[in-house]
Order: sequence, then C-alpha cells, then structure tokens
Amino acid sequence: MLLNQRQSLVRILRVCTKNGLSDQGRQVHCFLLKSGSCLDLFTSNYLIDMYSKCREPIIAHKVFDKMPERNVVSWTALMSGNVLNGDLNGSLSLFSEMVRDGVNPNEFTLSTNLKACGLLNALEKGLQIHGFCLKMGFEMMVEVGNSLVDMYSKCGGISEAERVFGSMVDTSLITWNAMIAGYVHSGYGGRALDMFRMMQERPDKFTLTSLLKACSSIGMIHGGKEIHGFLVRSGFPCSSSATITGSLVDLYVKCGDLFGARKAFDQIKEKTMISWSSLILGYAQEGDFVEAMSLFRGLRELSSQIDSFVLSGIIGVFADFALLRQGKQMQALAVKLPSGLETSVSNSMVDMYLKCGLVDEAEKCFDEMQSRDVISWTVMITGYGKHGLGKKAVSVFKQMLGHKIEPDDVCYLAVLSACSHSGLIKEGEELFSKLLETPGIKPRVEHYACVVDLLGRAGRLKEGKHLIDTMPVKPNVGIWQTLLSGCRLHGDIELGKEVSEILLRIDGNNPANYVMVSNLYGQAGYWQEHGKAREVGKTKGLKKEAGMSWVEIEREVCFFRSGEDSHPLTPRIHETLREVERRMREELGYVYGLKQEMHDIDDESKEENLRAHSEKLAIGLALASGGLNQEGKTIRVFKNLRVCVDCHEFIKGLSKIMKISFVVRDAVRFHSFEDGCCSCGDYW
Repeated sequence: MLLNQRQSLVRILRVCTKNGLSDQGRQVHCFLLKSGSCLDLFTSNYLIDMYSKCREPIIAHKVFDKMPERNVVSWTALMSGNVLNGDLNGSLSLFSEMVRDGVNPNEFTLSTNLKACGLLNALEKGLQIHGFCLKMGFEMMVEVGNSLVDMYSKCGGISEAERVFGSMVDTSLITWNAMIAGYVHSGYGGRALDMFRMMQERPDKFTLTSLLKACSSIGMIHGGKEIHGFLVRSGFPCSSSATITGSLVDLYVKCGDLFGARKAFDQIKEKTMISWSSLILGYAQEGDFVEAMSLFRGLRELSSQIDSFVLSGIIGVFADFALLRQGKQMQALAVKLPSGLETSVSNSMVDMYLKCGLVDEAEKCFDEMQSRDVISWTVMITGYGKHGLGKKAVSVFKQMLGHKIEPDDVCYLAVLSACSHSGLIKEGEELFSKLLETPGIKPRVEHYACVVDLLGRAGRLKEGKHLIDTMPVKPNVGIWQTLLSGCRLHGDIELGKEVSEILLRIDGNNPANYVMVSNLYGQAGYWQEHGKAREVGKTKGLKKEAGMSWVEIEREVCFFRSGEDSHPLTPRIHETLREVERRMREELGYVYGLKQEMHDIDDESKEENLRAHSEKLAIGLALASGGLNQEGKTIRVFKNLRVCVDCHEFIKGLSKIMKISFVVRDAVRFHSFEDGCCSCGDYW
C-alpha cells in the first residue's frame, strides 16, 4: 500500500474516532484487510483507538491480540478503551501484563491507570503505580501529577493529594480543578473555597461546578451566591451549561432557598433530568408535596424517559416521610417505565415499604426483584433491624453471602445495628470478628459503636469503655453518646459522669448532649446535677431539636410539634387524650412518667408538659377523628426524634385498653404496640 494511501486512511480513522463513526471505521478496517497488505503497528494502533472510543472494546481487543508487534502506544490505547468502557480492572490487568512483557509505561499509560485506581478506590494499586512514576521520573510531569492528585483524593488520601500538589513544579487548570474537586469529594468544602481564592488560572465550568458543590456541602449560601454573581458578571453562558445550572439549582435547594432554586431553574434553556430532580426533591424534602408532584407531572409531559435517579429520589422522600399512598402511586407509575425496572428503583420501593412499617410488602417486593445488588440486601437487613427483627436480618445477611455477594462496610454496619437493636450479643460479636478478618474493609467508628451498644445493653459497660479506649480509630461524639445511653439505662452514675465530661469537652455546643447528661442524673434522682446540666445548656443559648410527629388522616398528612396548639382540633385532641388517660388510670393504674420532667415544678404542670409531646398529639388527632371505638384497627405515627419513656408507656397502655395496634417509627427504630406490649421489648 502506498504511503499516501495509508495516510489518507489514517486521517479517515481519526475522523471516525472523533465523531464515533464505528460503521465507517469498520469499512476502513475491511478495506485494509481485503487489500492484502498486513496491518502495520502504526495503523493497528489507530484501529484500537477508534474501536475503543466508538464503544467497540471487543473488536479493539481482537485487533490487539492479532498484532505481531506492539509498543507502549498499543497497550495504552487498549487500556484507555477499557477505562472509557468501564472495565477498570481490565485496564489494571493489562498494565501488569505489559510490565511483565518488559514494555515501559509512558506518562499516558500511568495517568490512565491512576484514573482507574481512583474510580475503583484501589489505593494499594495506586501506590504501586505511584512507585513506577517515581522510579521513572514521571511524577513531576503535569499529566501524571494531575492523575495522582485525582487518585489520592478519590481514595480518601487527601493529605497525600496535597503533598503531590505542593511538590508539582508546573501546574495547569486541570491540576487546580483536581485539587478543588478532591476537597469537595472528601467533604472539605471550606478548603475547596480557600483553594479557589489562591488559584492562578481562570476558572472553567469544572472549577465552578466543584465550587458550587462545595458551597452546597457546607450550606454556604452566601459563597454560592458570590459564585453565581461571578458567573453573571463574567458573562458565563449559564443557561446553556447543564452542569453549572444543575449545580446552581442543587446549591439553592440544599441551602433551603427554594425561591432561588426555582429562579435558577426557570432561567435554564434546556433543562436536564438532574435540574428537574434537584428541584422536585427540594420541594418534597421541605414538605411541599403539592408543588413537588406538580413539577413531576410537568416533567412527565415533557419527557416519557424519566430516569431511575428521579424515580428513586422521589420514592426515597416518600419513604422518609412514610407517605404510603404516594409511594404506591409512584410504584404504579414505575412499572410502566423502562427505568422503573432498574435495581435502584426496586431498592427504593423495598425501603419505602419498610419505612412505612409494611414488612410483608417489602419482602414481597424484594422476592420479586429481577436482580439484586449489595444495596438491595443492605436495605432489607436495615429494615429488619429497625423493626427489631434481628434474627431475620442475620439470616438475610447469610443468604447474601450464599449468593456470592460480598458485603461492604455499610452492609456490615446494617447487620451489626440489627443485632444491637435486638440484643443479639453472640451474633453481633461473631459478625464483628468476621468484619475484622475481611480484607479490603477497615472497620469505622460506627461499627465499633454498634458493639459498644451491644455491650451496653448487656450491662457490660466497662468492656464498652475499654473497647473505645483501645480501638484503632478515633472516637467520635456518637460512640460516647452510645456508651452514655448504656450508663443511663443501668444507672451507672460513676462511669456516666466520666463519659459526660468527655462528651461535653469534645462537643460542648450540642444541645442533645446536655439533654442526655441531665436525663442520666434525673433518672437516678440526682436533681442538683440534673438541673445544673440543663442550666449550662440554657446559659449557652442551646436549643434542642424540636420534636415533630405526623399522622395521615383522610389522605392528609398532619404535622405536630411538641407543645404547639395551632391545629384547629387542638381542644378536641386534648379532651380525647384526657379521656383515654382517665380510662388508663382506672383500668391499668397508669401514672405519668414524671421522672424526666423538671424536678421543681408541680405534678399537674409536668402532666401538661408530657401531654403536649408531639406523638401524643398525633395519636390524639387520630382518635379524635376516628372515634374511640376503633378496635382492631392500626394507627401509624412517625416521629423525627427518639420516643420518650413516658410516651412509650402511654402508647403501650393505650393499645391494651382500646384493642388498637399502634405502629410508631421514631429516629431509631419501629415500635409495634399491641395488647400492652411493644416489639422493642422496652429497650430502644
């Protein structure tokens, strides 16, 4: 073949590669084979590149396998194709094979495989490739440095990423973007903004998108508005950039500014599924379901191809608010859409039924799933745990292992938490030992907290304290709160005082901690210390999160906050509650759990305080609306915080005298009350 003819064919291959024209590229390949001339190294490399970028990786491999001679370009082109087409492990395997064949990698080979390591979270392999970079003197090259920053950031090594960034002699906009994105990925939004202020390059859409995400992650609406202003002043074409506009909508939503989010959304010329879903979920999360569903209907009219992310997100919000009717409507829609068959949507449906208290329906959905991933199993395990069905959770975990699905750290956390809720000490300890022996998973402080909770429930508080003192990870606020709860339960004031001091030293501005400390002393009758803890919190101006409960009455979701009297039926609610309290006193000898209320106010005032708890108000409305004769029915109530001891005893008594089942979901678990008993066994 003449040189000029070969060069012309290579130019055609380049055009095919650039424009994704695989059919035309295949015609060139056929012509080359029919011409009788052997494919030389130069042409074969272009064919591999073309097939890889045209999403034809199998043909690219066939061309590679038939090559009598290969160079670093051949190997790198195939690796890049593997990464592009999602076969990240395939790229790393090729890298190992290339090195064994004695072919030295170049900077593009190293960059490609560092990208694969970052996407796989394969830090150990990334360290090995970094060693190659150092040995061959490539670390100082901009392309390799950028890839190292990106790899370390995605693998959780932000300190190593900073070190590489600081050692680079030459940097580019990509370098700065990689470091800013790394900070955002690692949860350091503030550092990302600081990096932007030091930046010496003009930002592009990738920089600005990362910065908007940084502001979203730390709730920094002012910083986000500054970036929005910069975009407007610089004449950046926001309306035509889907990533920028989507990030702007997401920023305003996450910062609670729905007006700003809607304004940014309305200015988008071509709205993407991401911008639609951000705004819809924003309205839903704020409880404005009417507007959320109105937007969703608008999206359906514009596009029949609603993706799984939108469906899963909306179902997830309905699950969080336990809106069963709306969740079932979404399920009816999902089965009509191609995306509704995706595993992520089925996972959300299972989660929705579990969070609405319908375990049987969740099991049915789970059994009917066409395919399951580790998230599917984790959702089911978590649900069983929340319902106090620890043995079922452990059984499902074992079934998952039988299906050859490897649990991740979240799955282990779910099953350990399930053991904790059900008091399965032996099973929990065995699973924790299995976790410690599992390669590739490092136990987090949350895993240790589950074991501390198990020990605390069993009264083995000193063992729990020893575990915290000797574990290889730094204790956080949550694990000390867990141990303090155990101290309160078993009345261990001595250890409780020690834990309280640690907790208030490391997290002295959290009102929940002062409530926990005051409850420890109040339950044991140490009223002076009880009052002191409350007073310190009050002096600091700290206010605990208000209790909120909700119940659905005749297709309307009614919300109550503790102590509020804004509902139009408030007088009837209190009258109903007094009536059932009277019956409980007469039939069961019920008295208010006054121990946790302030010691220096009279019992009548304490009773009024306890009657105004949000879950009682929600139950009062359900009884006032449906009447006191609802024998055999089930009333479902949902609360944002943990249910208190008095309300727990109240609902137990109520279920006995009224022959009504009550299902209460609080921040920790489900409580199923029936005939005077609770599924939690009075431990939650």
